[in-house]
Amino acid sequence: MSTTQNTSASYNTTETHPTALLVWDAPNLDMGLGAILGSRPTAAHRPRFDAVGKWLIDEAERVSNKIGSDVLPEATVFTNVNPGSAEIVRPWVEALRNVGFAVFAKPKIEEDTDVDPDMIAHIQRRYDEGVLRSVVVASADGQNFQELLEKLASEGIPVTVIGFHEHASWALASDAIRFVDLEEIKGVFREPLPRIDLDRLPDGGAWLQPFRPLTSLLKERDGKNDD
Repeated sequence: MSTTQNTSASYNTTETHPTALLVWDAPNLDMGLGAILGSRPTAAHRPRFDAVGKWLIDEAERVSNKIGSDVLPEATVFTNVNPGSAEIVRPWVEALRNVGFAVFAKPKIEEDTDVDPDMIAHIQRRYDEGVLRSVVVASADGQNFQELLEKLASEGIPVTVIGFHEHASWALASDAIRFVDLEEIKGVFREPLPRIDLDRLPDGGAWLQPFRPLTSLLKERDGKNDD
């Protein structure tokens, strides 16, 4: 087992205070956000983690009031690090840690290398330690966590999925799981996302602009001819 894995496995395992736990699936949320935007997000459309942290503090307070005892917020961002990208990712990781988020960083060794199993293991570990009073999974669709979240909900632990309603119909339909659209968190984006929901179209209809110009097809064609 690598040093990184050893360090992550021991993260907060000595903390026994009742906890409102947030786990953030960075690769999946980036993918979901890119699908909405049609491109990589700019600064205006990158989530502000200080806003997420404030939301989680309010969530912990809400749970505290409900159960009548103190609950502390705890948050971890799970991310992959592609080969050669450490210098690019490092400032973002340090900024997260400065806000108060822990970070679990995993090398992207194979195309299918994913952090979902690590997120599930972390939730399970905190459950086994007996500290969970609320669980929040931030993931664009979050369906890989459905079985675990429904199990926790059946035991009376409040569970929430933060994501995008375009991609999380299973959570919206669940009676056991509370769904919060990421954009509903106050201040999380500097500008509104350019979203048009086909399930909630205005009576007069709506225009959906192309993600790229038609002339990009010429570039693809010319590239194939060069080959």
